[in-house]
Amino acid sequence: MGDPPYFCDMFIRKKNNNSGSISIQIITKIGRKNKLLKTVGCAKTKREEELLILLAKTEMERLQGTQPLFVEHDDLVVENFVNSIANDHLQIIGSELILGKVYQKIGFPDDGCPNYFKNLVLCRLVYPGSKLKTVNYFKQHLNMDVSVYSIYRFLDELNTELKPSIEQISFEHTKKILKGGIGVVFYDMATLYFEASEEDDYRIAGFSKDGKHQQPQIMIGLLVSSHGYPIGYQISNI
Repeated sequence: MGDPPYFCDMFIRKKNNNSGSISIQIITKIGRKNKLLKTVGCAKTKREEELLILLAKTEMERLQGTQPLFVEHDDLVVENFVNSIANDHLQIIGSELILGKVYQKIGFPDDGCPNYFKNLVLCRLVYPGSKLKTVNYFKQHLNMDVSVYSIYRFLDELNTELKPSIEQISFEHTKKILKGGIGVVFYDMATLYFEASEEDDYRIAGFSKDGKHQQPQIMIGLLVSSHGYPIGYQISNI
């Protein structure tokens, strides 16, 4: 007998849940009332939402009989596909395919286990934010379960061990872009303060451009070429 006639009048609805997630649903209109046909899945990220909407469109075509992609009434096939794009299986590879190639071409290190430096660089370009947000990005989009304390420890290692080699790679790439020579460089200094009650060997009270003389301070300097390419940086106490 085929599908009921009301299957021809369907649309996709996004329902906001109390948990902050979004349910993607297929709705049919019967007279002046809307009826829920199927909840395709629950999205926690924008990427999951886009994938579930694509899946809902495919399911609508199946119900309308225009694209029998799945076996009729085989909800298990749909359910398995939804599960396959859940957070634990989802991995965004666009930044790796595009920006990762640029990263490799410059010559930055592409080894290590794990290679936090590369992931931190790419994440900073596509999803800038705090270290805690960076950890969430690693989990949701790279399928990497990394502690925020592991990131902090790596940054200490980066500053003490990897900084000279990273700066040398940046310097050589800048010379290549500028066709062999750097004639003019600019050096800018800034002060950063910490809302801490006590000083330590690194953060001490001193001059502050922000007027926070009572707070522990550090100085950060950035060296760039006349074209704005970063060459190096230095952090020190006041």
